[in-house]
Amino acid sequence: MFEIMIWAGTAVTLLGLVGLIWCVIRANRVRRQNLADEDLKQALMALLPLNLGSLFLSAIGLMLVVVGIILS
Repeated sequence: MFEIMIWAGTAVTLLGLVGLIWCVIRANRVRRQNLADEDLKQALMALLPLNLGSLFLSAIGLMLVVVGIILS
């Protein structure tokens, strides 16, 4: 049963990691567009919720993995 928790945590962690990588790629694309300061700030602020959500998913997934390992 705890194996399921470990694999589910791994999947959630990987999903969060993919989201973080996507945020980095998107932020680099925005920075290369040579936008004005205000436009750059606004574009990067639009990425903030996704970045925080991805970080949250990664943390929750790692917690699931650790709890699954401890309880098994």
